Amino acid sequence: MSLLRRIAPRDLFWRSFLIMTIPLVLVQVTVALIFFERHWDTVSRQLAMDVTGDIVTILRMTDDASGSQERAAIDRIARQEMQFRVHFEDGAVLPDDSPNRYDRAIDATLHRQLEQRLGVPYHLNTQLPDKRMTIRLQRPDGVLTLETTVKRMRESTTVLVILWMVGSALIVTAIAVMFLRNQIRPIRRLATAAEALGKGRPVTDLTPSGATEIRRAGAAFLEMQGRIQRQIAQRTEMLAGVSHDLRTPLTRVRLQLAMLAEAYPGSREEISESEQDVQLMEHMIDEYMAFARGQGGEAPVSTDLAEIIDDVAGDARRKGSPIMLEVERPLVLALRPNAIRRCLTNLVENALHHGAQVAISATRRDDVVSVTVEDDGPGIPEDQREEVFKPFFRLDSARNPRTGGAGLGLSIARDVARGHGGDIRMSGGSLGGLRAELRLPV
Repeated sequence: MSLLRRIAPRDLFWRSFLIMTIPLVLVQVTVALIFFERHWDTVSRQLAMDVTGDIVTILRMTDDASGSQERAAIDRIARQEMQFRVHFEDGAVLPDDSPNRYDRAIDATLHRQLEQRLGVPYHLNTQLPDKRMTIRLQRPDGVLTLETTVKRMRESTTVLVILWMVGSALIVTAIAVMFLRNQIRPIRRLATAAEALGKGRPVTDLTPSGATEIRRAGAAFLEMQGRIQRQIAQRTEMLAGVSHDLRTPLTRVRLQLAMLAEAYPGSREEISESEQDVQLMEHMIDEYMAFARGQGGEAPVSTDLAEIIDDVAGDARRKGSPIMLEVERPLVLALRPNAIRRCLTNLVENALHHGAQVAISATRRDDVVSVTVEDDGPGIPEDQREEVFKPFFRLDSARNPRTGGAGLGLSIARDVARGHGGDIRMSGGSLGGLRAELRLPV
């Protein structure tokens, strides 16, 4: 079974083609074997009996002939009526080394008939040039040689049957190929649409077609896409309202703190700490909203990823963080620029938070673009490299917001990557710390 899985084609078209053609071929081969076995046996026996009957008739006629004129007449009759040439060698004797050859089944059948009906020594040779064969018979006064064409032992129906079987098989195969292509085409369109939706690209040109089941699948896909888009739109609108409602009281608190700082100059230090707490709350709200909103309603556009990487690295350098950059150019693919910028920013900030040295590289291999962000920090234990992508998960046991984020940076980054049909994987880096690899399909 495992061998069959390895050698079986992967495409649905070729699997369906084999399912349709293999039984057809097996049936035709079986029928051909049974038919030709009986057909050849019956036809070859009948042809051998006809040839042997002519040979016996000519033999009896020559036995009754008394002179050369009568033998010439027998030769003339045999040529006209039996397709045999007759030649008599007076005083000749058949040699001991017989040229009898029975390489083919029809030759063996003729040989059996001759043995049964002649009763005299003979030599049979069916392998002469020009498709001729001879039967030499030993007579008391010499050797009688009869020559005829091999076609007398051949029949044309076998060739016609073979041609008919091959032709019908080719016609059925052509019809099967046309039918399968028409059935596979809507499945391929549906797979392409699903792949585009998985990459976050809108699907607008899909029309359900094909068999009933495929039409149902296409209609269900379009309904699913509509529900997803409506859910995203509703969530985005709701979160925009929630964000506004949360920011309004925070703005009032910040304004009140500013007024308290002017009214009570001696409490400026305590008020400053409260202002930092408000600022932190706003930052956390931004993180929560970004995570909950996902990629919002941003549409994918053809973008050079190398330019976005340059911008992210430039922002980090302006803050005083050293960044090593090695990027292939150009790296043009369909992206949501703002979402990808946020994804890369989160990866870079995470690396800078844990390491002093960060390296960014980007390459394209076939149909995949790979962006890696490495640092020289302590890294992450292998058993926790998937845990860090969970929302609100932090490696810092103290969970002090002032020393880190809200635990949503990597969750947002992976959400963006998967929204583009890609993913993010963590591994050990060449700098001794953590290596985060963003893979995006082209």
